[in-house]
Amino acid sequence: MNTTVPYILITIGALLILAMLAYATRRSGRPERITPLTGLAFAFVLAGIMFGDDRLIGYGLMGVGVVLALIDIVKKSRGPVG
Repeated sequence: MNTTVPYILITIGALLILAMLAYATRRSGRPERITPLTGLAFAFVLAGIMFGDDRLIGYGLMGVGVVLALIDIVKKSRGPVG
């Protein structure tokens, strides 16, 4: 058995748990739109996965994506300014 199989199974399990939590806590009504900062964070994480062969570049891009996502979360939790 390949050593990456357990990691893939753990990842799939974590994604299933997240999907169930998202479904259970879903609010009725119109869903929220994705902000540009969220899209940019997602793009950086995907770029980090694609350039994962070079660890420094891959982890760097993923780190930038996570930091941008955290900034977006903090901005959304504070609510509208004004």
